[in-house]
Amino acid sequence: MTEIDWQTHRHRGRELVRVLVERPTDLASLAVFRVLFGLLMAGAMVRFLAKDWVRELYTGPKFHFTYPGFEWVRPWPEALMHAHFVLLALLALGVAAGFFYRVCTALFFLGFTYVELIDQSVYLNHYYLISLISGIMVFLPAHRAWSVDAWRKPALCMDAVPAWGLNLLRFQIGVVYVFAGLAKLNSDWLLRAEPLRIWLSARSDLPMIGSMLSEPSVAYVASWFGAAFDLSIVAFLLWRPTRRTAYALLILFHVATWVFFNIGMFPWIMIVAATVFFPAGWPRHWLSRFTALLSRRLPSRAWASRMKDVVTARSPYRVLPCRKPFLLLVPLSVYAIVQIGLPLRPYFAEQPTGWTGSGFNCTWRVMLVEKTGYVKFFAFDPTTGKRWRLRTTDYLTPRQEVMMAQDPYLIRAMAQRLATDLRSAGHSSIQIQVDAYATLNGRPSQRLIDPDVDLTKTRGTQWIAALRPLEENIRGQSVTNCQ
Repeated sequence: MTEIDWQTHRHRGRELVRVLVERPTDLASLAVFRVLFGLLMAGAMVRFLAKDWVRELYTGPKFHFTYPGFEWVRPWPEALMHAHFVLLALLALGVAAGFFYRVCTALFFLGFTYVELIDQSVYLNHYYLISLISGIMVFLPAHRAWSVDAWRKPALCMDAVPAWGLNLLRFQIGVVYVFAGLAKLNSDWLLRAEPLRIWLSARSDLPMIGSMLSEPSVAYVASWFGAAFDLSIVAFLLWRPTRRTAYALLILFHVATWVFFNIGMFPWIMIVAATVFFPAGWPRHWLSRFTALLSRRLPSRAWASRMKDVVTARSPYRVLPCRKPFLLLVPLSVYAIVQIGLPLRPYFAEQPTGWTGSGFNCTWRVMLVEKTGYVKFFAFDPTTGKRWRLRTTDYLTPRQEVMMAQDPYLIRAMAQRLATDLRSAGHSSIQIQVDAYATLNGRPSQRLIDPDVDLTKTRGTQWIAALRPLEENIRGQSVTNCQ
């Protein structure tokens, strides 16, 4: 490479860093995102308390499926666990108001992530997304405008901040949509319209449109549209000519998924999160139109004038400088590599991750699996040759049993706990075997785990039975029907 080529590449690299990391960007978008995200999280915590999920999911169960490396994470006693969620709601309101923003955001991130780590059976994609977004926000200067902190300390007030904060949020939300779309490019989703065919048929009791939902053609249209939507929506939101139409479609899409499917707060989180793809100064545009309307309608214009001073940028324009942008590239690049690498894991797996459960979490495989299972646990003592069935009702709630029966790794965790208790009772050489079956996306039920394997000594994934090809399942079902 010649000296001229080297200089050219270095200049392009610096320009890229300037645009993505260093360039001053209007703070209004980050400030509004802070408010909306905080209010949404406060509502979510109140909803959790109102539905009594704190007791059902955390304080009620006697056994929790802890994450590897986080076995030490345990729920508080019931009263403190409820207080924990009340505190999370208050912290979320603090985030929205920008009141001691850094402290509230950091504590909310730690408190929510602690809750998420208590039990694997409670994992949801949007819980993981909340942890990621709140973790990112700890480092964002989103409190330097339209916040209590900025009101208390005017020196904090800024009109523009470095572009890396807004671009990092855009990257994270873009990763969710793109990998959710890529995950839908599989035969179940595109060629069988599963699991949407199952889920839509289950809503055939809805008035007016219920009969349509049981039609296979509707499931196919919904499946193909869903894949196309996830793969293209980020580009349409970023492109000015299609932005408004794309966002209106996004709202309709997520509201529809909320109506038809039980997916909790995820649609509302994505509706709020998608605002980061708007131009950075979009809130000033709409707020200025609102204040202009007020100034014409109100008899006294003093309040509207003060509102206008808050909405518009000050003169001179105050910009938060970006110190050492090239050093900032290191943590940003590491974060980006991790967030791209984790969703790539399923593409290197020998078996579908929806079947094995290995590499399924943290990969944005949204709405891809309808899976049910059935499992019986047996203890085998090789010294006496005795084999007897074990019950799990003393350990698990009905919801935990349902979630465990479809996940081989949760079944193994339960088996290891049963073995530990039996060995404590004097069965030193005990083995735990299971009779486990599952059905995936409408396939006939088949064996999930090798029944002869001792689950206390498993390694790798060989103990999980391979998912039979769909054609083989159909042939086997036809033979059974003929017999």
